Amino acid sequence: MGSWLDETLTWGNALIFFLWGVILLAIVLGFVTYAIFFERKVIGWMQFRIGPNRVGPWGLLQTVADITKLLIKEDTIPRKADRVLFILAPALAYVPAFAVLAVIPYTQNLYFADINVGLLYYVALSGISTIAIVLGGWASNNKYALLGGMRSAAQMISYEVPLVISVVGVVMLSGSLNLRTIAEQQGDWFWQWNFLPQIIGFVIFVIAAVSELNRTPFDLPEAESELVAGYHVEYSGFRFAFFMLTEYVYVYAIAALTTVLFLGGWHAPAPFLDFVPGIIWFLLKFSFIVFFLFWIRATMPRIRIDQLMGLGWKVLLPLAILNVFLTAVYMELFIKG
Repeated sequence: MGSWLDETLTWGNALIFFLWGVILLAIVLGFVTYAIFFERKVIGWMQFRIGPNRVGPWGLLQTVADITKLLIKEDTIPRKADRVLFILAPALAYVPAFAVLAVIPYTQNLYFADINVGLLYYVALSGISTIAIVLGGWASNNKYALLGGMRSAAQMISYEVPLVISVVGVVMLSGSLNLRTIAEQQGDWFWQWNFLPQIIGFVIFVIAAVSELNRTPFDLPEAESELVAGYHVEYSGFRFAFFMLTEYVYVYAIAALTTVLFLGGWHAPAPFLDFVPGIIWFLLKFSFIVFFLFWIRATMPRIRIDQLMGLGWKVLLPLAILNVFLTAVYMELFIKG
């Protein structure tokens, strides 16, 4: 491995890789900053409120002010907390959230890592955030934070199972775990994209993804009325900001993954629209998914914990398994036949 790196990796290439990583980080941080702003605006619009409109022109600097406030606030650590784990948990939540973005293909030629098991890589790394949330709740030495962490672990594990099984049908149709291959093999017409032949898997994936993001109506780990803000109740300043940053980075990742798996990636909805660059189609689909997540938060109330767990194990999991069998039957009758 050392000799291979010496022969193929130059200082110039390493600098280019580093600069591309910095650019991606800047793009994601910019997305997080203004996703929060637009979420508040969209929710305000849907609920007949104004939303942020004071700081900067049209309120565009409101989120910048909020982030600045978080960064300069005092960093407090409870006296009886497990100091090492308390400090480690926010970083352990954020690093996987950013690392999964390496395998997202934006166009046929614009991607960072073309890994044959890119989907498996995404699933494996995203699961680490569950450990970080449990660590944050347990290390705080606070019973409400611990309840929030345990509730979050139960929820995320319960919904990660149907989430993974829901994409098995897509993998079967494409014959690959490579995200770029999955996007490329979807047809040139929108009805050939995976969201129609895999409509059951698509619906399960979206519901499970919302739960994985801990967003309304599945935001029980952060239920303010029950758990006083849940697993991060003892966090302040930039450590709290890391947890919030993780949530919105995963919004970016889930929206991009949904676009690649089910919405044709960079493909135009019809061949006569191919004159529009693929990156534009990708961003339009990506933006629609993000808006959809905001829409759900603005309109749906929080559900009870027993309803949430019942939905995951009694409804979504059996449907996800059924989708795998239906996909196998479809392939046997109509593709192989």
